[in-house]
Amino acid sequence: MPADDAPVDLDALDFSKLYADRSRIEEVNAQRGDMVMLTGVVMVDPTRHLVVGYKDVLADEFWTKGHFPRYPVMPGVLLCETAAQLTSFYVYDQKVVSAERLVGLGGIDKARFRQPVKPGHRLVVVGRGRRVGRVGTQFDVVGHVRENGQYVEAFSASILGINIGEWKDLERA
Repeated sequence: MPADDAPVDLDALDFSKLYADRSRIEEVNAQRGDMVMLTGVVMVDPTRHLVVGYKDVLADEFWTKGHFPRYPVMPGVLLCETAAQLTSFYVYDQKVVSAERLVGLGGIDKARFRQPVKPGHRLVVVGRGRRVGRVGTQFDVVGHVRENGQYVEAFSASILGINIGEWKDLERA
């Protein structure tokens, strides 16, 4: 998202008042265990197809020992997975797609990584739906971390979601 298209003032968000905590996120999204990338969802604005969530990046994440041992940096693929989980939370929570269906990652376009995300960071991800429908979605996402008291852009991408099918059919496959 270009700076002049900034959908939300991150400094104005109240992270103590969550729209959804981890237990609510797990009620909505399918990921479990180490693959749950969201800590909380701070806001959902269905009139603008806007969603803001975050991940508190911990020192004992499964990737910290190997990426990279002397300078742990959250892998770009996990940054994109965090964004994908945030956008899928939106489409399920807003009943764009039924809970009986699986929404999966259909593509990542225009991904750019600008600032390392490290243990101790709170990664705040803002997603804005450009196309939001039952068959597919496209969200522009931007992830931010605080450095020197201000938010800086860590990454941006366009996340495509696809409706893979009904769980009952997929579980038999």
